[in-house]
Amino acid sequence: MEGKRIVVGITGASGVIYGVRLLEVLRELNVETHLVLSEAAKRTILIETRHTVGYVEQLAHTSHDPRDVGASIASGSFRTEGMAVVPCTIKTLSGIANSFNDNLMIRAADVTLKEKRRLILVVRETPLHTGHLRLLAQAADTGATILPPVPAFYHAPKTIEDLIDHIVGKILDNLDIDHALFKRWGEEGHR
Repeated sequence: MEGKRIVVGITGASGVIYGVRLLEVLRELNVETHLVLSEAAKRTILIETRHTVGYVEQLAHTSHDPRDVGASIASGSFRTEGMAVVPCTIKTLSGIANSFNDNLMIRAADVTLKEKRRLILVVRETPLHTGHLRLLAQAADTGATILPPVPAFYHAPKTIEDLIDHIVGKILDNLDIDHALFKRWGEEGHR
């Protein structure tokens, strides 16, 4: 996969393991990654995983300060295949849906949309009220793909890791990156 470049944003929503696993898989696939890790995500990594913030940051080729709106990924001239915000808080969704570029995460997402690149938002909130649904529709209307981390069971998962890999695989599918994280419907070995 050399030559591909993906921006990964990790916010403080529950489910940071999806973002960590995405970075691990992209590293294994030799995809260049640019990470924006929110301050809340750093806290959530320590609460929800066995990983350190340092471990997560070293998975990326470049880790950007979320306050640095002058970073490379804030410019449309910096070419990428797209961006995934995984997980994506409602606050970040709101910023993206309203082009409120007050930090690098939202600016990089806004650039992704304006350049007509793929933006995957793994929104992690439940239940959703009407305001959340409006924001989701607004982001989708602007060009974002809304990919909530809803588990599937047709691939006969045996572990939590299988469920995580399925969502990460769906993110990779939407970024047009080949992987073998789960058996697809109709593939040999699929029940």
